[in-house]
Amino acid sequence: KNKIMLQHLNNTQTKPNRGVVIGASGFVGQAIQERLQASDVKVLPISSSDVNLLEPNSGKQLSKLLQRKDSVVAASAIAPCKDLSMLKDNIILMENLFSAVRLANVNHILNISSDAIYTDSTEPLTEDSAISPNSIHGIMHLTRERALQDMFTDTPCATIRPTLIYGVNDPHNGYGPNQFRRLAALKKPIILFGKGEERRDHVLINDVAELAFRILMHKSIGSLNAATGKVVSFYEVAELVTSCFDYSVSIQTSPRKGPMPHNGYRPFSAEQTQHAFSDFEYIHAEDGIKKVHTEMM
Repeated sequence: KNKIMLQHLNNTQTKPNRGVVIGASGFVGQAIQERLQASDVKVLPISSSDVNLLEPNSGKQLSKLLQRKDSVVAASAIAPCKDLSMLKDNIILMENLFSAVRLANVNHILNISSDAIYTDSTEPLTEDSAISPNSIHGIMHLTRERALQDMFTDTPCATIRPTLIYGVNDPHNGYGPNQFRRLAALKKPIILFGKGEERRDHVLINDVAELAFRILMHKSIGSLNAATGKVVSFYEVAELVTSCFDYSVSIQTSPRKGPMPHNGYRPFSAEQTQHAFSDFEYIHAEDGIKKVHTEMM
């Protein structure tokens, strides 16, 4: 059961020749780009304004920007993927992205995936857990992972699967720490779904970027979940957010429409992260939410 899911081809941290971040203007791509630059790794950031991966000739256009010794971060996606037309666009995007990367015959690929590929479980999810997405978003990410496996049999590839990400510069106003903080900053009430009793794992963007950085430095292969191993309820998240402000913010409940996502509970094991990077420690929600607040003040 405890097979090692991430293996390092470089035993010691070795700077890649160049890091290419495709999707560099996105939340995750930007954080990885900044983390690489902080360690003086040469970075080529590519966003949709440089190459629009939905365009017919974008694969060729992108391949011309890539070099053999590049370590490529595939962070470009249309997310969250909510319906079939978005799924279709994501498939066009990944076809152009992966064909360009294959054409350039690069050194290493890191794919940014999602925990949405896993089925629901009352036991902590691991990298070995049953893969059976119950959303179009999960299906999109699983398609990416499978395409990567099929197309790159000879290229070292790694996949990181973050759970719910929060942090500074988050463009999504998703239910959770980011949305709650925005409401509190505007002195508006935080409205919970039901009583906010769902318990989920929340991972700070800084931790996702740090893990991605280490995977690139070690030229790792395999897969790794980015999740802290601790669940908190959305009610607790709201309390942590409001405790950062020096005025009171109302936390309100609301009648729940429809069933609770993931049956209200989605735990993870952080054991593989410890195997892969023994000195790495996740920042848990109580400290992470305070950290985001301080950085945004």
